[in-house]
Amino acid sequence: MLVTSAYRPIPSDWTYRRLSRVMQPAADICKIFGNECKDTWSGCHTLRSYLLPVNQNVEEAAADACPSERMGGEEREGVMATDFFWSYTDEPHASRRRQILSQYPQIKELFGPDPFAFLKITVVVMLQLWTASFLHNAGWLKILTVAYFFGSFLNHNLFLAIHELSHNLAFSTPVYNRWLGIFANLPIGVPMSVTFQKYHLEHHRFQGVDGIDMDIPSHTEAHVVTNVLTKSIWVVLQLFFYALRPLFLNPKPPGLWEFTNLVIQISLDATMVYYWGWKSFAYLILSTFVGGGMHPMAGHFISEHYIFKPEQETYSYYGPLNLLTWSVGYHNEHHDFPRISGSKLYKVKEIAPEYYEGFKSYKSWSQVIYMYVMDQTVGPFSRMKRKASMILD
Repeated sequence: MLVTSAYRPIPSDWTYRRLSRVMQPAADICKIFGNECKDTWSGCHTLRSYLLPVNQNVEEAAADACPSERMGGEEREGVMATDFFWSYTDEPHASRRRQILSQYPQIKELFGPDPFAFLKITVVVMLQLWTASFLHNAGWLKILTVAYFFGSFLNHNLFLAIHELSHNLAFSTPVYNRWLGIFANLPIGVPMSVTFQKYHLEHHRFQGVDGIDMDIPSHTEAHVVTNVLTKSIWVVLQLFFYALRPLFLNPKPPGLWEFTNLVIQISLDATMVYYWGWKSFAYLILSTFVGGGMHPMAGHFISEHYIFKPEQETYSYYGPLNLLTWSVGYHNEHHDFPRISGSKLYKVKEIAPEYYEGFKSYKSWSQVIYMYVMDQTVGPFSRMKRKASMILD
């Protein structure tokens, strides 16, 4: 795959040869890239973004099929896509990683675990479990208030610690990271650490690949979530969709580690209920639920890969909440270098700024949630996908 001077991937010669066999009249070209033009502009825009300006004939054909989508024209306002964006190139991060390392080999010195990860996780786990025990006799309003304004930040921090551990960024020995992940899982209340790792690594390796990357909403979600009300409900419940989607669309048989995660988590939950009562356990569950919904910390679920700028599929966030989220906001940097711990990701941008300064980025996750809900052109279909057959060929 080639990379332009603006670091945007363009198709390989193989892609052009393959497309040349299916190039039909202009209207069919847009269908190849996802949609009929009358239904959505995403297909034409994908064509425009990834084939142009290499083939002027293709550009003219696409412009004829989608007159409102000529280069330099305005995209149609107020129209939500009815299909995903489709890319016929590889995901952009592997090629950019090779290019950056060839120019800045010193970045390899950043690879490896965070020596303070164990300490940071232990402090948050202990603080959250203590808070839960402290609230065993509190009223429900107080429990909900503390869960939203305090516990949610702790549990979301632990969720992203588990994300960090899925990349083996606490210890050099993978099994130690897995045990620490199960420990970090305890205040979350629901066993998810081991299962998350399986699906998350596929998200990196097969970013956007249809049927494999479970970070992308299902067609059912996308067809139902089409307006401000349904998008608001989807945001509130997005943690459920995020957790349950893989079990329906790409189920994997559980193994010994999932069973271990389940037994230890149920043991902690039962102990919490036995000694401190259901309110303490409810506080933990509420902290997880509200922290993954309409909450500033949860904005990263949307900001990372939802397309607000059609030629870009991964976005970084450079705001203060990175301090509480293992710097997951540095998401372009993270996908480019998943072996670098969150505490060092900012150094990647400092060393190679020209690779990141041209990208759209965010400074507020709350603003991202607001834009997602209120923008009539953005919804669950606002994600980049790739055909599995292209990856396997």
